[in-house]
Amino acid sequence: MAECGGVDSSTSGHTMDKSITLPPDEIFRNLENAKRFAIDIGGSLTKLAYYSTVQHKVAKVRSFEHNAKDADSDKLYEISVQEEVTARLHFIKFENAYIETCLDFIRDHLVNTETKVIKATGGGAHKFKELIERKLGLKVDKEDEMTCLIKGCNFVLRNIPHEAFVYAKHADSEFRFQTTHPDIFPYLLINIGSGVSIVKVESEDKFERIGGSSIGGGTFWGLGALLTKTKRFDELLQLASKGQHASVDMLVKDIYGGSYGSLGLTGDLIASSFGKSATADKEFSKEDMAKSLLHMISNDIGQLACLYAKLHNLSRVYFGGFFIRGHPVTMHTITYSINFFTKGEVQALFLRHEGYLGAIGAFLKGAEEDNPNQYSWGENYAGSSGLMSVSPDMNPMQRARSGTFDMLEMDRLERQLVNLPLLQDPSSYIPDTVDLTEDALAREYWLYCFEEALDGVVKRAVASQPDIPEANERAEKFRQKYRHKLQTLRHQPFAYGSLTVRSLLDTREHCLNEFNFPDPYSKIKQRENDVALKYYQKAVKSMEELSWEQRQFALVRGVLAGNVFDWGAKAVSDVLESDPEFGFEEAKRQLEGIRMCPVNTVSGPPHKCALFFVDNSGVDIILGVMPFVRELLSRGTEVVLASNSGPALNDVTNGELQILTERIAAMDPVIQAGLREDRLTLVQSGSSSPCLDLRICVRVVVFFLSRLDKVLAMVVRERQTDLVIIEGMGRAIHTNYYAMLSCESLKMAVIKNSWLADRLGGKLFSVVFKYEVPAGKPSQDSAALTPS
Repeated sequence: MAECGGVDSSTSGHTMDKSITLPPDEIFRNLENAKRFAIDIGGSLTKLAYYSTVQHKVAKVRSFEHNAKDADSDKLYEISVQEEVTARLHFIKFENAYIETCLDFIRDHLVNTETKVIKATGGGAHKFKELIERKLGLKVDKEDEMTCLIKGCNFVLRNIPHEAFVYAKHADSEFRFQTTHPDIFPYLLINIGSGVSIVKVESEDKFERIGGSSIGGGTFWGLGALLTKTKRFDELLQLASKGQHASVDMLVKDIYGGSYGSLGLTGDLIASSFGKSATADKEFSKEDMAKSLLHMISNDIGQLACLYAKLHNLSRVYFGGFFIRGHPVTMHTITYSINFFTKGEVQALFLRHEGYLGAIGAFLKGAEEDNPNQYSWGENYAGSSGLMSVSPDMNPMQRARSGTFDMLEMDRLERQLVNLPLLQDPSSYIPDTVDLTEDALAREYWLYCFEEALDGVVKRAVASQPDIPEANERAEKFRQKYRHKLQTLRHQPFAYGSLTVRSLLDTREHCLNEFNFPDPYSKIKQRENDVALKYYQKAVKSMEELSWEQRQFALVRGVLAGNVFDWGAKAVSDVLESDPEFGFEEAKRQLEGIRMCPVNTVSGPPHKCALFFVDNSGVDIILGVMPFVRELLSRGTEVVLASNSGPALNDVTNGELQILTERIAAMDPVIQAGLREDRLTLVQSGSSSPCLDLRICVRVVVFFLSRLDKVLAMVVRERQTDLVIIEGMGRAIHTNYYAMLSCESLKMAVIKNSWLADRLGGKLFSVVFKYEVPAGKPSQDSAALTPS
């Protein structure tokens, strides 16, 4: 923790009773490498954006030089940890009362920046212009507020999958996150600040203010202050949350004694806002007046939004601005109004990061020469504080802190990611099978499961860096941070969008990377790859001795048996820890009771090209997948093997798979010919997760052993891929179980979690073997979920 001094009241219009404490590691992170700034100053909050370069460790694999004499005795490859530089965006929110203190802190910790200009937007940009220039020594360049707002909105909708949500006050899950459509345009943005601006957005650079109103947030604040003598905006909202508007508003039933059925008006509908105040001879409470005022203004804005949406035939309507800011009462009243006036045809959509839209847009204006839109950006869960609970009773300490400091970090991906071309309908594709924000039982189980596994992850993280003394200290920091994230998600499951097994795994990977553990399972993978490779020729020979039909069953059983070797599953990792000799044949015996029919992947006419998303290192890829690939190649099917771009658990990475394939090719003429004739291709999936989101699997570099720089989308189209194989619990069960593809698909995995097996109606080591044919295409054989 580092303490910043208090504001000098003689030089500032703001006074503070005491100094504030800023933890720089958690708030103004990586300032020493900051390159560019932007700032959005509103009436009470300042949003700061800056770009930095982040140094972090990555695990690289490099093949040893082997010769015929010692190839069997040498290790397969060496692992080195290297420094890599990536770009990161930081967004920080704090109260204007702290602006001078925060500028002092930035100035004192800002080094080596070449930035001469800070882009600024918002109503307060002019007011604080002189202060910013004096404190930071940067020229303030003001940008148009609406242009920045739209640029920021486009950015978050394009780069954050669960950015938009519907608010349902009385539902089990208050927040229902929407999957962003691949084409985000056109949409309507209702920006509610002092007044209301209604903007139609048609493309990245084409937008038009089509309407508005002078009755907005400023109206609520001003009239509220007159009615209640309460001067603070948030205090007015707090009053409104406790009020009963029916004490002040005249309802339909107050006029007609009940509903007005012929007009379809219910008795509880507001007939006249503040209608009772003209006739009732009594004092009204502050709470009731604030609630009535909030309803009046929200209903007016909602009706305006509906009229403009209908006029311009738009179904996507986003709300943002100072008036919203994630307040439950405001979101509920807006939602109710929209539902009433459109009869449910239009949903009110809110944005997780709407408070940052102006700052993001201003930053993008200042970074246009770098063309930031040519990249994709991903939210860094380790450095983002997440959406806070709207319940005042839930985690009040964190709520109070988040009200002052709220952070978002986004990391730049060095490639642009788009949808897999084989998705049947990208707009309806949802990668995750279960939404844990809505399934409380599953949520509690998986949070417990990840917490229980934490000691094991810490142990393996330390073991992956045996010669580094401070590894223990960093591992303990990782433990504390990830445990805190889990505790936050237990109370606020919606903090980062829809909570899923995939997001829990991704958050863990982000936290591991935060403390420089790029690949905790690297040593385990290396050992298991070395051992499995020695048995490859024996496994292939045993397959060749079988009849054709026996071989088809054995190949599928081999893939599934290989998939048992998953260190991410506690039931398996416990066995592997206690019985290091547990091997491939033992795994196959575990699965001997499987009932399965061969599908036309192997029994029908050969496919032109199979895209195979692979899973684990070691036995899985070498003894399970490769013999299966070998059979496909022998039958004339081209094969594209898609593996992780970065490490996750013991999943095989593209760098590792290149080396493994080289070694296998040296002893297997079928694999060697496949590579030589360009019928076997190795690609990156674009993922660094045990799960698979098919929206981010394209435009990644494809690594052939002979050439570079083709992309997966091109390969899929060029080779007329007509079969997709997805292997593993993370890729085929936690994600993509319901994914619909435009070609034939095979999803297979072994259930290595007792709770999940029980929920699916099976038992531990049951098998999912799901063969699907697109609608309208004739089906041959199919497969089923089969318990062992």
